[in-house]
Formats: sequence, C-alpha cells, structure tokens
Amino acid sequence: MAIKNKKQGIALLVALIFMSVMLSFGLTLASLSYKQSVLTSSAIESQYAFYTADAALECVLYADQQQQAFTYSTHSLANAPNATVCNSVAATITGYTYSGTQLTLSERVALDGGIHCADLTVYKLATGRTYLFAQGYNVPCSTVADPQNTRLASRGINARY
Repeated sequence: MAIKNKKQGIALLVALIFMSVMLSFGLTLASLSYKQSVLTSSAIESQYAFYTADAALECVLYADQQQQAFTYSTHSLANAPNATVCNSVAATITGYTYSGTQLTLSERVALDGGIHCADLTVYKLATGRTYLFAQGYNVPCSTVADPQNTRLASRGINARY
C-alpha cells in the first residue's frame, strides 16, 4: 500500500501547538490575576493594621496629654498607672516597669468592637520626655495572642515629645 499524501496530520499538529500556546497564555494570565488579588488583599489588610495603630496612638496621646494618665512623678513601682480607655473600651496592661529614670507601660487594646487589636507602649522619662509606640493588627486580640499559622498584618507608628 502506497502513501499518497505525506502531509496528512500537519493541520492537527499545528492546531495542537496553537492550543498549547493559548493554554500557556491563559494559565499565565490566571496566575498573574491570582497574585494581584493576593497583593491587593494584603494591601487592604495592611491599611487596616495601620489605621488601628493610628487610632490606638491617638487614644494614648489623649490619655497622656489631656488626662495626665502617665505622669512620671505621680507613679511608682507599687503605683502603676491605669490602663488607657479608648471610646469606653479599656485596655489590658501587659507590662509595667518603673525605675529611677523611666516609666514603661505596655498595654493591649481591642478596637472596632473587638475586630482589630493594638499594642501600646509608653516610655515616660523622669526628664519629661515621652515616647509612645502603637502596633496595630488587622485581627482580634485573641488571634494576636495565639496566631496558630494565621496570616496577619501589623503596622507600627510612634510619637515622641
């Protein structure tokens, strides 16, 4: 039996190559789209964390400057300051030290109805200098305390005067 047309199947080969190229383009675009959505999501979560830190810093600034909650001369090792109250939500004191030169207070506060969490640290020097640091998180305080492989964003902001 003689083969009359040796070009049979070349159209099938061209079609397979063309479909492979189109499939690879499609998968590449899908991968890029997925990565962009993850990046956008993490940017939004980062923004929540920053705004939480900013709100917590404003709260502790108000407590320090308007309510004199962290005045160095009125506290001692046995007389710790009260926790900050932000919009009627009290913070939990997580650490306190007092020395002859510095008062250091750390506290954790839940904001936005417990949806977001912030850690606040107040450094009050005997000279009158104050350093405040707020670390905001995009997750509740229970998740910050025990993350268990949870993806979370945290952003910090500070003030000194």
